[in-house]
Amino acid sequence: MTKRHHIFISVFTIFFITMSITCHSESIDRQPAHAPVKIRKIEMASPKATRQKQNNEQYNDPMFPETVTLCGEKIPLENRRVWEMLDREFTIAVWNQRQVFLWLKRAARYFPYIEKKLAEAGMPDDLKYLAVAESDLQTAARSPVGALGYWQFMPFTGKRFGLKKRSDMDERLCFEKATGAALQYLKKLEGMFGKWTLALASYNCGERCLQNAMDEQHVKDYFRLNLPVETERFIFRITAIKLILENPQSYGYNINPKHVYQPLKIDILNVNLKRSVSMVDFASALDTDFKVIKELNPHIFGTRLPQGSYQLNVPQGDGVRVASSLKRLTPKAAPRTKKSKTTYYRVKSGDSLGGIATKKGVSVKQLKRLNKLKSSHIEVGQKLRLR
Repeated sequence: MTKRHHIFISVFTIFFITMSITCHSESIDRQPAHAPVKIRKIEMASPKATRQKQNNEQYNDPMFPETVTLCGEKIPLENRRVWEMLDREFTIAVWNQRQVFLWLKRAARYFPYIEKKLAEAGMPDDLKYLAVAESDLQTAARSPVGALGYWQFMPFTGKRFGLKKRSDMDERLCFEKATGAALQYLKKLEGMFGKWTLALASYNCGERCLQNAMDEQHVKDYFRLNLPVETERFIFRITAIKLILENPQSYGYNINPKHVYQPLKIDILNVNLKRSVSMVDFASALDTDFKVIKELNPHIFGTRLPQGSYQLNVPQGDGVRVASSLKRLTPKAAPRTKKSKTTYYRVKSGDSLGGIATKKGVSVKQLKRLNKLKSSHIEVGQKLRLR
């Protein structure tokens, strides 16, 4: 077969395959309506229609009142810079819908206790918003520099106000203890600086930082001080939170009362354990779960109730059973073995090592070992260890 014949056959083969595919495609197009092949038409919106829809979506700029106070102190909004600082923090907060709803839900759980303690201490109710600014009312909130808990105490500051920090416990995570410490600290700061705005600023940057700034700049007004950026924003953030949480409906936040987080129903006790106790066994003694006791006491680490004195939270109504349960579960101490008292003998004239050993009920070998004697030679006045 010549080369020419090969070319002809190849061309004919390609033509036959192409025709077969075309015929098959046509047969699909001619299938009846009940055939499994479906074609869906997709309609794309025109650019003009898209622009028209976007133009219909309008956003309103929420505005805070013309007169604003924090802890009874008037915010000088007539100062344009002050107004813009508050506007910035307010705008960031009011448009953060997810966070605001969580603030509202958590506030229902934690604010009643804080409000009660502030009233008892004669302190401004607005100070409760500090906890929101610090931690968003989250139990285990932690800053990059090591501040921890609802009130964001640093370890050394917490220790100053009675919060224990050990390998098995950190009371900065105990809501009630930390709240008490925070109020003590704030009262001390207000006494030092004379104004709540300055007290709050020093809570953020530290007493020394604020005092140094006041001394260097000859200014005792927070709104006129040049401070670290975070501290300059701090008071305005607290104020913005106050504005939103005081009147959420004004800014479009409507929450179903059934959706807020209710205060925990607990009994609060102060315990002093001589030895650690299994938290699992303790929970079982109260007819509850380990998880329940663990979550009510985030300040206690591990799986055991540690030795020492501290606050212990249990489900409401179980407080009456705590003492008896702990007494039953606390392991008994092993009996102490009486330690032999070290005694000595002063060598007198006429004494010999053997005679002393016989008189005192010990062996010569023991006397040599205890007193590192190489021989039985002893001298008058020498002090010998007997035991």
